[in-house]
Amino acid sequence: MKRWRSKLNQEKEASQNSDTHNGNENISCDLQENMNRMFNEIGHNSDVKFREFQLGNTNIHLGIIFIDGLSDTDLIQTHILNGLMGGLSSLVENNSNEIKDYIKEQSLAVCTIDEVNTFAKLKSGVLFGSIALIIDGLEDCFLIGGALTKTREVKEPDSEALVRGPRLGFVEHLADNTAMLRRSGRNSDLAIIGFEVGEVSKKELVIAYMMSIADTNLVEEVKKRIKRIKIDAVPDSGYIEQLIEDDYLSPFPQIQSTERPDRVMSALMEGRVAILLDGSPFALIAPVTFQMLIQSPEDYYERWIASSLVRLLRYFACFISLFAPSLYIAFISFHQGLIPTKLVFHIAATRGGVPFPPLIEALIMEISIEVLREAGLRLPKPIGQSLGIVGGLIIGEAAVEAGIVSTIMVIVVAVTAISSFTLPQYNVGIALRMLRFISMIFASVFGLYGVVLFFLLLCSHLVQLKSFGVPYLSPSSPFRLSDWKDFVLRAPLFMMKNRPKSVQAKKMRRMK
Repeated sequence: MKRWRSKLNQEKEASQNSDTHNGNENISCDLQENMNRMFNEIGHNSDVKFREFQLGNTNIHLGIIFIDGLSDTDLIQTHILNGLMGGLSSLVENNSNEIKDYIKEQSLAVCTIDEVNTFAKLKSGVLFGSIALIIDGLEDCFLIGGALTKTREVKEPDSEALVRGPRLGFVEHLADNTAMLRRSGRNSDLAIIGFEVGEVSKKELVIAYMMSIADTNLVEEVKKRIKRIKIDAVPDSGYIEQLIEDDYLSPFPQIQSTERPDRVMSALMEGRVAILLDGSPFALIAPVTFQMLIQSPEDYYERWIASSLVRLLRYFACFISLFAPSLYIAFISFHQGLIPTKLVFHIAATRGGVPFPPLIEALIMEISIEVLREAGLRLPKPIGQSLGIVGGLIIGEAAVEAGIVSTIMVIVVAVTAISSFTLPQYNVGIALRMLRFISMIFASVFGLYGVVLFFLLLCSHLVQLKSFGVPYLSPSSPFRLSDWKDFVLRAPLFMMKNRPKSVQAKKMRRMK
């Protein structure tokens, strides 16, 4: 048994009777003391490996600590152990500086070597996947390499599929994601600043922005909000989104999430800031406006006429998704005179055997659709797709045959559900689905006046809402005519020479 293992029980007793081991102590010159200390703190984990050996044919002892499966074992064997154990050494053994220089500059054929001098940094580096090299007689230790990460293949994101455009999507490995941004264009202005988030389980987070374009106040505000995050662990970027948003009571997302590097780069070129978290394929973009959530990257890849028509259709689908059931309830319950006569007779005939008022009828169908939608998401893809389509048809037909709902109600709910799928951002669809039920209640109580009242209340909320100081309804409120070239309609590219004024970029001109 190694000497440092034989002292394990003594070290444990000493640690129990003393509270001096706070993790911030400096590393000792004695190898055995350092190895014992690290073994006491993380040696109870079965995947943490310790290895002690000699430097060449000298009497200098070294030790390495790494995590099996997280550290690169090929790097350890080929570039660390072979380089340090093999060959002869002519250095002066009593000179610690010569030892350090020899190991760092002649023996270790690796790219990344960091020197640390505290146990806290040493332990953190090992747990993150680095290989710790401890040298007897030196107060500094080396952290070599990084975590060996197995990532999935880079492919087009399923949540933001396009007909025309790049077929790239972010993955869970942060280094791969930042590399995608770097490959999007050779630009020395692209700044990627690193942070650590998580008090117990730490993760790496970066913010990306263009130094010559992004507003300095915006960048500092993003940094300040990230530094305020105090939470044990951050499994996904959704945690970051919720912890740094402006208004947690609003149903609308105030930070845009995306899996597409091209969308992130477009936002950076407008002067916005992107946030990427290790372990999450979703990047965050701030600030965001409502019109950004309705747009798709494909709007800029196709010609302006087709893109404008599709964008108009998307806004119309947004309106249908929010107000179609409430308008049906309002017309059937209060304003039958506004419906064409023949259609009134047909609706009356189909509703003849329905025992429920329009609100209950709409709630039954809407809740059924939401349950089917949620069930389809949780099931495996082949089964989920079949359940969503076949289940909707069967339940709708069965409900009509049983006299629970009318035929026209099934049509309204189907059109509403299809319209909600046209929105590029899934979280926007969730917000509209929630608000749809509130709109239905307003319509059942006040009719069309209730629908108008709800619309006014919604507009007043959106007007007051901000994302990192940028008005959510910009450029409609506050009104900026110059930014309407990329709002409801999309002007030709040669006409969009300036960046959006709402972001307050350092350089407003982007095309000559």
